[in-house]
Amino acid sequence: MTDRQNRTGNAVILKSGRDKPVRQRHPWIFSGAIASLPAGVEDGEFVEVVDAAGAWLARGYLNRRSQIQVRLLTWEQGEAIDADFWRRRLAAAIDLRHTLPALDGCNALRLVNAENDYLPGLTVDRYDDYLVLQAGTLAIDRRKAMLAQTLLELTGCRGIVERSDMAVRKLEGLSPAAGTLAGSTPPETIDIREDGLLFQVDLVHGQKTGFYTDQRTNRRRVAAYSEDRRVLNAFSYTGAFAVHALRFGATHVTNIDSSVDALAMGETNLRRNGFDPDRQAEGVAGDVFAILRDWNDEPEPRFDLIILDPPKFAQNQGAVDRALRGYKEINRLAMRLLRPGGILATFSCSGLVSADLFQKVVFGAAVDAGRSVQVLEWLRQSPDHPVAITFPEGEYLKGLIARVTP
Repeated sequence: MTDRQNRTGNAVILKSGRDKPVRQRHPWIFSGAIASLPAGVEDGEFVEVVDAAGAWLARGYLNRRSQIQVRLLTWEQGEAIDADFWRRRLAAAIDLRHTLPALDGCNALRLVNAENDYLPGLTVDRYDDYLVLQAGTLAIDRRKAMLAQTLLELTGCRGIVERSDMAVRKLEGLSPAAGTLAGSTPPETIDIREDGLLFQVDLVHGQKTGFYTDQRTNRRRVAAYSEDRRVLNAFSYTGAFAVHALRFGATHVTNIDSSVDALAMGETNLRRNGFDPDRQAEGVAGDVFAILRDWNDEPEPRFDLIILDPPKFAQNQGAVDRALRGYKEINRLAMRLLRPGGILATFSCSGLVSADLFQKVVFGAAVDAGRSVQVLEWLRQSPDHPVAITFPEGEYLKGLIARVTP
């Protein structure tokens, strides 16, 4: 056996000229970059990665069923992927959050942000004394019990709930999974704090992991424009933007969401923070597009500040064009509902829609609406959702605050 065979016999071999992203520490290797896969390694297990000449590049885990066939964990040849490795990576992610001033006064945060914390496929959120874990890949799914136990030891939390019900699991050949992974099961709802405000969270049945901590800093920024304004909070979920807006002096807030249960929890959140939902707010259940179209038929604009925080419209590349049409339409409708000089805070959480493309969509909406738009601020995800500089795909949330005039 030759030296090259020794190096490559149990390794993923890349095609010639396809090793640059790996050398630049991008964590994904797509099937099209791979010349051959090792026959003796099971999906979900660890592999070495070498270039076309057999030179060692990195180590990660394999899944032949995924278009991303290898996700990389280390570029240090002597670094073993063992229990100490996982503990070190988790501890580093947790320690980072202790240094973030934006988290002062908050007990709900993203604790592990997958590739951006150098742990591909693993997402962990903390809500007071409970953690919510999402296993997005086969390798993480196989190790989630061990990871959950390590997380309990590192954080001292009472329990860990799994909410692995993301669409991406299907691409990994996995079914949805949910339930208590370690420690005690949380109560039906728990209370969290954000900037001195209280919110009720359902960890088991709520959207995503229960609460959108990635919008924390944006709730602060948008609320600063709400004084003496009548506010529309579209795609409101449990009304966190509304509570912040009322605290900053909004005269009235209208929440719109398709979920009656979410609106009911939003009303609870208003009451918990000293606001009167019967006088200072209203909840409207239904399709946001349809409701805004109906209101566009009225002779006078209704609002001074509109917040658009829709769910992910583009789940995959094939859905991008339809998503762009959706973003354009919802922004066009919102602009026409704003009084002169009104403020639009609009977001996209579709990672496949770049900030530049999103701005072009808002521009197109302004043209169609017959409005002039001045961008006042650009917005992005909160600091507990860091973006690894080698993984620009990690910057999925983008938004802007704009002034809209006829």
